[in-house]
Amino acid sequence: MSDLHSHNTLAFVRSEMLAEQAPPTSQIGAVRWMRENLFSGWLNSTLTVLSVLFIYLLVTHIGPWFLHAMWNADSLRECRDILAANYGEGATGACFGVIRDRWHQLLFGFYPQDLYWRPVLAMVLMLVALAPVLFSWVPRKMMWFSLIYPGVAFWLLWGGSIWFPVMALAGFVVAAVVYRLVLPVSTLVASIAAGLAPVFWWLFLSGPIARVLTGIVPIGLEPVTSDQFGGFTLSIVIGVSGVAMSLPIGILLALGRQSDMFLVKTICVGFIEFIRGVPLITLLFTASLLLNYFLPPGTNFDIILRVIIMVTLFAAAYQAETIRGGLAALPRGQYEAADALGLDYWRAQRLIIMPQALKISIPGIVGNFIALFKDTTLVVFIGLLDPIGLSNAIRADTDWNGVYWELFLFIGAMFWIVTFSMSRYSQYLERKLRTDHR
Repeated sequence: MSDLHSHNTLAFVRSEMLAEQAPPTSQIGAVRWMRENLFSGWLNSTLTVLSVLFIYLLVTHIGPWFLHAMWNADSLRECRDILAANYGEGATGACFGVIRDRWHQLLFGFYPQDLYWRPVLAMVLMLVALAPVLFSWVPRKMMWFSLIYPGVAFWLLWGGSIWFPVMALAGFVVAAVVYRLVLPVSTLVASIAAGLAPVFWWLFLSGPIARVLTGIVPIGLEPVTSDQFGGFTLSIVIGVSGVAMSLPIGILLALGRQSDMFLVKTICVGFIEFIRGVPLITLLFTASLLLNYFLPPGTNFDIILRVIIMVTLFAAAYQAETIRGGLAALPRGQYEAADALGLDYWRAQRLIIMPQALKISIPGIVGNFIALFKDTTLVVFIGLLDPIGLSNAIRADTDWNGVYWELFLFIGAMFWIVTFSMSRYSQYLERKLRTDHR
């Protein structure tokens, strides 16, 4: 019986391993990927076929338009003549000669050509100023340049005496000094005094002092008026200024909306709800037509600065709601932990609450930044020639009357580069600040 059992057992035992066999072709490589992602079911297969058909039609109709692109023509008529000579009558092709002919206008507007170095230098220095803010590996000492960069950029772009931007930056120094002096009395009183002191400085003292210093040490650049600004220079000036200033203002508004002080909360809620309920174009018309009525008689407030103020306030209201969502998402235990550590309100916000709230709010904040930068094209309605406005001016020229897609594709590509860079940086920041291990 034992021998029979042993015989039956040994009959099913393999004495040697089978050689490895290649997997079926349907389970590896591109075939498997297509089967799982493109043809996993009848609906997916139908959508795949329709998508391929759409791409084919798109390439066959638009492809020749790009392949026949002309860069050396000096007018639309010349471009069409070259197309007819090279590809026959009725041939279509992109006339990118308009970009080659008017690229400087699309980038700099009507800024004097011999002064192009100034906006270019301002943009390069902007990248230097943003580096310590955006990347932790940049030395923190460079943050000082980030603080003074707005004055440097204003002087480079608008020119004039160097003492006017210096006096404008001095207003923030005045605010810091007043805050330090009044702080022993009360934190609230010190904050109010620090807010009022620079306003008084800018309205009544900075101008006369700057004029005196200009007479003593006349350092300056050739002035450039705001009506000479335009193109992407104008969009970047308005967009970057709005982005940089709307975030801190939005943080203060979000904190004010959650404040226990009735007056502060009422002012912040009223401001946010009013701004969010009014279209940006209405605020731009207000900046263009009405803002000067609220200033002292004889004040000549630059139109671009007025637009920057309105765009900043508009973006700050939306940022406040985004940040408030981040604050609301924090567990109550975080606030209790800050109290248990004995931190006062501002230290708790700076060290514990706000970093976590901003981390949660990164997608919404960057989304607001992207929307703000694209909304800079609305300034065309108040007479400022952004890239869209300049495209209309270029097409009004008889040489380029009839050019549409080439200009809009170039403008769209430039905006896409900026907004895509913002999106990629936000993803980098989210990965860097990620604390889980999923």
